[in-house]
Amino acid sequence: MADEKKFAPATEHDFDVIIEPLITEKSMALMQNANKVTVKVAQKANKIEIKDAFERIFQVKVADIKVVNQIGKTTTRGGRYKGHISGFKKAIVTLADGEAIDLFKE
Repeated sequence: MADEKKFAPATEHDFDVIIEPLITEKSMALMQNANKVTVKVAQKANKIEIKDAFERIFQVKVADIKVVNQIGKTTTRGGRYKGHISGFKKAIVTLADGEAIDLFKE
């Protein structure tokens, strides 16, 4: 009973900060091997906001946060049509020892 963690309930602002999990081969390897979760976050969010929002939404203790700005890229589709892949901000969240998260709950 004394080992139980208490986090405040998630607010609407928390869901504005953490947009969605980023699912790639590399992020899945990080999740399995290094206990790190990769998520898309709001462009104006800082590390403190991301940490607080992540802890309240997923009810886990966060050890570290790394933030990366992914730049937008232009692309061609079929050699004829120009396209644009929009940029975004992502956070790589390291969970504390003994913590786990399941992104694929039903």
